Amino acid sequence: MKRKRILLKIGTNTLTKETDQISRGKIEDIGRQIASLKEQYEFIIVSSGAIAAARQFVKLEHNGAEINIKQALAAIGQPHLMRIFQENFRELGLFTSQCLLSYSDFEKEASKINICNTINVLVINNFIPIINENDTVSTDEIQFGDNDKLAALTATLLKADLLIIATNTDGIYTKESIENNKPITIRTVNNLGELEREISSLKSSLGTGAMQSKIEAATIAKEANIETWIVNGLKDNFIIDSLNNKSSFTKIK
Repeated sequence: MKRKRILLKIGTNTLTKETDQISRGKIEDIGRQIASLKEQYEFIIVSSGAIAAARQFVKLEHNGAEINIKQALAAIGQPHLMRIFQENFRELGLFTSQCLLSYSDFEKEASKINICNTINVLVINNFIPIINENDTVSTDEIQFGDNDKLAALTATLLKADLLIIATNTDGIYTKESIENNKPITIRTVNNLGELEREISSLKSSLGTGAMQSKIEAATIAKEANIETWIVNGLKDNFIIDSLNNKSSFTKIK
């Protein structure tokens, strides 16, 4: 039986469990779920968290622009982030691989072909690609989207069956419920135009992407007929529970 392909995007708040450092427990939770689902699903991960990983170890002295410091922190933190993934996943019998992409890669036909060929070979050989933006040469996701757009473009390029965006809420809440401080999840969305009016403009303290960036990602995915789920990655077992409809989250069809 052909396995379905899931593109899992993990935001900084999920990986840190809303603290100031990467949570090994959360990465283990993700790995455990992937291990139990690997006979049914192929997983490709787009992961944020390199800057958060670096801030556990260093504080840079600087005179330059803030964006330059974030790029330097990403360069320091990316190997640490990959090491944490590798150590935790390996204990579960999972193999990982690193892929760094930039938006220019999606603009060149040769680059797109190379990305597809490389990642497909990795997946066929049971290596889980862990993708991040190449922050040393590109700053788009550092400034704006926390890898949401990168995840959608990657899902489209690699013909994923489903895009799961793990964040720190139970999906997208109605505007009225947020104003009343009693969040109610919008369970199913068919019209993205109507959804625009419901989203909050608030950004999280660690991640750079508000719900707006997730809507933009879902728009890209929808154009490729890929369904997007926005789920609460802070909860244990969030992938399996969402696949079994045992949790509250937003489906954008």
